[in-house]
Amino acid sequence: MPVQIGAKAHSFSDPTGLLSDCHRRIEMFLGSLQRVAEVIDRPLTEEARSALESGLRYFRESAPKHTADEEESLFPRLRQIQDSEIENALASLDALEADHHKANTLHGEVDVLGTRCLYERCLPATEAARFRQAVNNLAAIYGEHIRIEDEVVFPAAKRRLSSPQQSAIANEMASRRNLSS
Repeated sequence: MPVQIGAKAHSFSDPTGLLSDCHRRIEMFLGSLQRVAEVIDRPLTEEARSALESGLRYFRESAPKHTADEEESLFPRLRQIQDSEIENALASLDALEADHHKANTLHGEVDVLGTRCLYERCLPATEAARFRQAVNNLAAIYGEHIRIEDEVVFPAAKRRLSSPQQSAIANEMASRRNLSS
């Protein structure tokens, strides 16, 4: 069953394709938060409010599933493969996992401040600056993180993971979403 999690929908038969699709969605919602960050110190328009609500919900509910897909399903299987191409990709896994932890902290701050803005209609200047900085830091982390995964890790995984390994990853991804692959 294809799951639409980005502009292009991959099926569970291509778990790294699904993960890459999720990157497009991360970029889209992060872009929305960046646009909201520019006006968060003024009363939000309905459009900005809707974008903020959608972005906060995505990063609160869906993004953690993507992180689990990588850290619990993909990365452990890659670490089990003895292959020079995979070893090159493995060199970046610790840094990618560290990015997940940094992003988690920043998402927490964005969520608290963004939720406050939804209740109060805008943020005071100091909190607006913190929101902007946190969103900009997320953009910096995600930019390089996504590039490494899309250009190095996912292509290597797609070529080197066996069909049973890919199926197991797909099943775990589907289970996190209460779907069947």
